[in-house]
Amino acid sequence: MAPKRRASPRIVPFAVILLAAGESSRMGQPKQLLPWRGLPLVQYHLQELRATTAGEIAVVLGHEAARVRPLVEPSLVDKRVHVVRNDAYREGKTTSIKAGLRALRATPSGVMLLAVDQPRPREVLQRLIDEHLSKGNLISVPRHGNRHGHPPLFDASLIPELLEISEAKQGIREVIERHREALREIEIADPLVVTNLNTPEDYERAKA
Repeated sequence: MAPKRRASPRIVPFAVILLAAGESSRMGQPKQLLPWRGLPLVQYHLQELRATTAGEIAVVLGHEAARVRPLVEPSLVDKRVHVVRNDAYREGKTTSIKAGLRALRATPSGVMLLAVDQPRPREVLQRLIDEHLSKGNLISVPRHGNRHGHPPLFDASLIPELLEISEAKQGIREVIERHREALREIEIADPLVVTNLNTPEDYERAKA
């Protein structure tokens, strides 16, 4: 008897914006290209995101886009994945967030903002999506112990506010503070949810 095929995960109308446009000034080299779990970091993210039920994955490129895009192209066979070019990336992360939001093909039920320097395994990403949607949260953030982590997740009703963020107004922090009472924490056992690869020292610690 042939083995039973494992059912594919049910895709949900939830979007992820993968922010991979930054200059990586503190790292000294493009973070998108750093090796992580045997893959360039941007490919690792796409591998893990494609294993979740996210319905749309917008990859925002800017700095070193000519070097990064070829690493993204193999994932474009998955029709959920598409590339967004942000030529204003030097003006800050908020420009990439807004570029990704504007490029969404359909209105999602919510959106996750995932930075390329925040590697998260698929189990963590799926848990965040499931908890956010099942609880009907307006804003969700992961927590490990007594520390808040990343990525944040937002209900679709907040997309108009996210489209108005700016570096001068502290980016998404302004939106989170405005709705602080609606913020919900999702406890995650994996300490990676509080890890950011900002510097070579951060990177070496995270790999250890």
